[in-house]
Amino acid sequence: MFKTLRLSFLLKNTYRVNSILYAIKQIPLLKKVIPDTVYQLRGFKTAANVLSIIWEILTVFVGKILYFLIMIAGPIALYSDLEADRGLFLHLLVMLTLIGAFTNSFMFNPTKDKYYAMILLGMDAREYTVVNYFYAVLKHIAGFALCGFVFGLAEGVKVWECLLIPFFAAGTKLAAAAYSLILYEKKNRVRNENKLGITGWFAVALMLAAAYGLPVIYIKIPEAVCAVLMCAGIVSGLLSIRKILTFKSYRAMYKILLNESLNVQMDRQAQVKLQREQTHKNISADKRITSTKKGFEYLNELFIKRHRKILWSAAQKIALVVLVLVAAAIILFRFDEEMRVKINNALMNALPYFVFVMYLVNRGTSFTRALFINCDHSLLTYSFYKKPRLILKLFQIRLREIIKVNLLPAFVIGAGLAVLLYTSGGTDNPLNYAVLLVSVMAMSVFFSVHYLMLYYILQPYNAGTEMKSGAYRIIVSATYIVCYLMINFRVPTLIFGILTIVFCILYCIAASIVVYKFAPKTFRIRA
Repeated sequence: MFKTLRLSFLLKNTYRVNSILYAIKQIPLLKKVIPDTVYQLRGFKTAANVLSIIWEILTVFVGKILYFLIMIAGPIALYSDLEADRGLFLHLLVMLTLIGAFTNSFMFNPTKDKYYAMILLGMDAREYTVVNYFYAVLKHIAGFALCGFVFGLAEGVKVWECLLIPFFAAGTKLAAAAYSLILYEKKNRVRNENKLGITGWFAVALMLAAAYGLPVIYIKIPEAVCAVLMCAGIVSGLLSIRKILTFKSYRAMYKILLNESLNVQMDRQAQVKLQREQTHKNISADKRITSTKKGFEYLNELFIKRHRKILWSAAQKIALVVLVLVAAAIILFRFDEEMRVKINNALMNALPYFVFVMYLVNRGTSFTRALFINCDHSLLTYSFYKKPRLILKLFQIRLREIIKVNLLPAFVIGAGLAVLLYTSGGTDNPLNYAVLLVSVMAMSVFFSVHYLMLYYILQPYNAGTEMKSGAYRIIVSATYIVCYLMINFRVPTLIFGILTIVFCILYCIAASIVVYKFAPKTFRIRA
């Protein structure tokens, strides 16, 4: 058992070290300084090993701390006027833990280290899975134990309830894993937690809506019921251990899971072929689709028409959901005068909150990924495609199109905010209505420009469509952190809105200049 754990850790560590060295070498400022023989230099490998071990330790706690901050403590702060007591903490914790049991069970995540160990190296699938799975569960218990006590006690949760939290979190994952194993035995169906499907995503959306939406109308799971659910989760987890230990078909199950997963296709040509086959399912094959335009406009129009399902479907669904929420809020105002006043006050000072909302709504990353897989992956092999004038022209054409896609939900959100402001009591300055609408649309334009510029300047994909740019990951992560921090800003709508609009205009100009000057050197397929 310990030998298997040591070997699997060494395997995972080797892959992680190589990834760290590769990511560091891809940072523009360091690329020319670090030699290609970096993988052979003991000093660099030692430093990367240290970073890998530190990362392994940090993953036990940092991820959980961020989870509690973002998913529980942050929302509770927004419910400051809604009796944010320990009952609300337990309500969110129980609901989110039940969601996480099936969306992140640890066992059904098809990762490369599993492919290397079980398929390529032929390690005992049962022993490898059991050892690594319970190692992951123990890390999960340690992280939840710390965060459960720190955040729970801060919200007034009783000590005995805090003691239940880590074992409840582990128990639900054990139960979900055992259920999936039984499902495989009975129906020969392997669950891939990275591909939940329509039903799975609908269930997740419904539970998230219940978790965060019910407290708004003063409904939450009673504290006693939360305690019962946590005990039930612990008991079900203990009963599930036997199934996990005695399951005999891990190798057969993982062969199906890993072979179906794009992430573990080691042959580059096969990987590209498989991913294209998957993306082609969402691309229109209608031969009647054509264009009367010429040059890059012709190329762009065909791309947009054939990828309409990928680009426009999510934007239309988001717009529809926003319309329903706005209508529901307007109806609520008629019955809840206190809520109407609170919403009015929030709209006059909480516009920065919608920076994070627009970050979540934006379709920039999916747009650029589709561009690479189904267009640039082939065209980047031609030299004419990298000329500065042509790069800038195509950048502007594509920017226009992604702005159109993102403006649909942005317009509905901005208009919805203006309508809510009016119906909740209005404002003395009519300019606030226009600022709400235009500033939200400006945020949408900013994210459209931002992600497309990053794509051209740092082009993160290799020929196998894997993301290989360390700098790209760092900037995208930094973008998320900054947007999330904006949630707690409270600035008058008029001031923040005007600043947002001005910043967006300046950013668009700067992005065009940067793309023109640097993209001819950086817009290429990564090795």
